[in-house]
Amino acid sequence: MKTLRDTMVGETVKVVKLHGEGAVKRRIMDMGITKGVEVYVRKLAPLGDPIEINVRNYELSIRKADAEMIEVE
Repeated sequence: MKTLRDTMVGETVKVVKLHGEGAVKRRIMDMGITKGVEVYVRKLAPLGDPIEINVRNYELSIRKADAEMIEVE
């Protein structure tokens, strides 16, 4: 299982499944990250957290802990 956290800078991946429960999953979905959407990884912060991504034509920074809950292909 590959997660968004494992994705390299410059890669475009497709969301397969969201893991997590309740409020955490709802927050990720509210950011526009839903099943089937394409995500482009723009860059990593110098210490690796957060990850900057492009999703639905806008830029978003997401923590590694949240990125680990997003399964991609």
